[in-house]
Amino acid sequence: MRCPFCKELEDKVVDSRMSEDGSAIRRRRECLSCGRRFTTVEVVKELRLRVVKKDGSREPFERGKIMEGLIAACYKRPVAVEKLEAITAQVERQVLQKFDREVESRYIGELAMRRLREVDNVAYVRFASVYRAFNDAGEFFDALKPLLESSDPDEPTSDEGDGKGTGVIIPGDSKNEGREGTQ
Repeated sequence: MRCPFCKELEDKVVDSRMSEDGSAIRRRRECLSCGRRFTTVEVVKELRLRVVKKDGSREPFERGKIMEGLIAACYKRPVAVEKLEAITAQVERQVLQKFDREVESRYIGELAMRRLREVDNVAYVRFASVYRAFNDAGEFFDALKPLLESSDPDEPTSDEGDGKGTGVIIPGDSKNEGREGTQ
């Protein structure tokens, strides 16, 4: 491997570690010429999966786009980034297992929405509203209807009644009266 500092080719591997999911190997190397250390990562080179967009155009599959969409949907929601990374990995794994060359963007979006619905209903609705590009309030309501029908009125949401509070008290909000330790 060429040293990024002195450009010489002679080096030795001083440490090798596999990534948690086993998809890559990280190697710590030391240049035999200048003595500086650098890191390389080895991954299996895969055939690039292409995504067929709604307009028929094609572009390379990028897991980062899934993550960006999930982060936007979860803005100011109590969802950990680790959970979004796990959803992204699940979607990516399922897509790569099922498709060899091309996948429709609709399929990727539906997978992401299904997983997001299990985590946070508000984030799910946000994601769906952008992804499905509702034309009117009726379409939006149709997407909300299953959520409203399946919600248990006795079960607390992430915004109320869990005993832990949300960490924010809204002045004048009757829900917050008498709740201690939520700030």
